[in-house]
Amino acid sequence: VAGQLPDPNDVNHLGTVLDHMDVDGLPERFQTISKQVGCIDVLVNNGHENCPNDWTDISGKQFTRMLANATGYFLLSRLVHQQAVDSGQPASIIMLGSMYGQVSSYPDAYRDLTPASSVAYHTLKGGVLQLTRHLAAYWAENSVRVNSLSPGPFPAGSANQDMVERLKDYSPMRRMGHPTELKGAVVFLASEASSYMTGQNLVIDGGWTII
Repeated sequence: VAGQLPDPNDVNHLGTVLDHMDVDGLPERFQTISKQVGCIDVLVNNGHENCPNDWTDISGKQFTRMLANATGYFLLSRLVHQQAVDSGQPASIIMLGSMYGQVSSYPDAYRDLTPASSVAYHTLKGGVLQLTRHLAAYWAENSVRVNSLSPGPFPAGSANQDMVERLKDYSPMRRMGHPTELKGAVVFLASEASSYMTGQNLVIDGGWTII
């Protein structure tokens, strides 16, 4: 995707592939990318390998595999932290959380339309929020900030449209989020505008979690 971005200021986006689930290959891949672009001053941990199975039929192997997303987030974050320490440069790490890392889903919202919201997804995202706080507490002294961004309902185009309409009734704004409504929050957390902010969770959910 980066390789296809418009480049009006000649910043030369680098398009590359890194699989956060390939934990053994992360150090080497990280080193290769760093040699191409220099120190990584912003990391957005938004990779995600999904498992849609709900609590009724998910296997132990599937559950464990889903949680491995957080392993990748941690290992990548640690690489960025070490690089920041070695270079003496600050860094900002952004974890992608979810409203479902803070609240449960409404069973009625899914009933008779789709399987229940993935139990492993809820577990993963709750853990990501605590991972954010833990790393932020230890890394603040090295000028490495760690925050999370938790989107609310931003359904993909392939989502069950009957369920999307039903979800609107649970949102105080009575609508779903648009992808463009997330970009300002990402820029804020990545930039100096949030330089005195770490260990926090920025929620963009149309008010979903306030009720």
